[in-house]
Amino acid sequence: MMSITRAELLRFLGTRLWLVLLAAALASGLGLIGLFVLIGPENADPPMPPLDTAEGPGVLLTLVRFTLFVPAVAGTFMITSEYRHGTIGTTFLAVPQRGRVMIGKLVVSTLVGLTYGVVLALGAGLALLGGSALRGIPLGAPTGPMIMTLAQLAVAAAVHMLLGVAIGALVRHQILGIAAVLGYFYLVEPMLMIIPGVNQVYGFLPGGASAALTRSSWLTEAIAAQLPGPAAPALPVWAGALVLLGYAVAAAAVAVALPLRRDLR
Repeated sequence: MMSITRAELLRFLGTRLWLVLLAAALASGLGLIGLFVLIGPENADPPMPPLDTAEGPGVLLTLVRFTLFVPAVAGTFMITSEYRHGTIGTTFLAVPQRGRVMIGKLVVSTLVGLTYGVVLALGAGLALLGGSALRGIPLGAPTGPMIMTLAQLAVAAAVHMLLGVAIGALVRHQILGIAAVLGYFYLVEPMLMIIPGVNQVYGFLPGGASAALTRSSWLTEAIAAQLPGPAAPALPVWAGALVLLGYAVAAAAVAVALPLRRDLR
């Protein structure tokens, strides 16, 4: 199993995808949060709490939750690119136990997703600290909760990577798989978040569970304030963690089971 995982890791590092992911993590964390800090979150539309308030830094950091579609797309790309170029057949010929191959891919995907999340979190944290120091504004929130939020974002990134792998294993077509991921995160989830009545299920979706885990309900409440009906209910932190864990387990099961039952064509 170790040799399979090592081979999958070397395969991933042999592509340019890791460079793209590194750039995306830095842009999403360091770039996005740095821009908001320099502009001033209170000048956004809708306005966010200022940095010197107790909730301001946490609200700002959780904005990077909306970039978690990036590891999901990367996970889909990692699997579908093998079907597109036919290398999945060579892999299965070299290691006939397809289940072990897919487990190795899942281990590597989890490590890649977690690494992406760590870089994302570190970039966001550095942008927040550096930007607030540059502007001479003391942060109103204690350090401990902010570190916890960043760690939870890193875990959520790993789960989204696994979701992308599962979608790639299900669809197998690269363009359709990536379109499905982007369509879901850009269209389906936002619609379910704002439609009155329907938004009651939002907390049990990946985005809602990530929002619960990171305690980032500010944007949902701000959108609800502009629309009729109550805001989408937020799950407790522990419930959001359990929902995300369930998605991770389900995604892993789909990614392992489907190649065992399908032709490669």
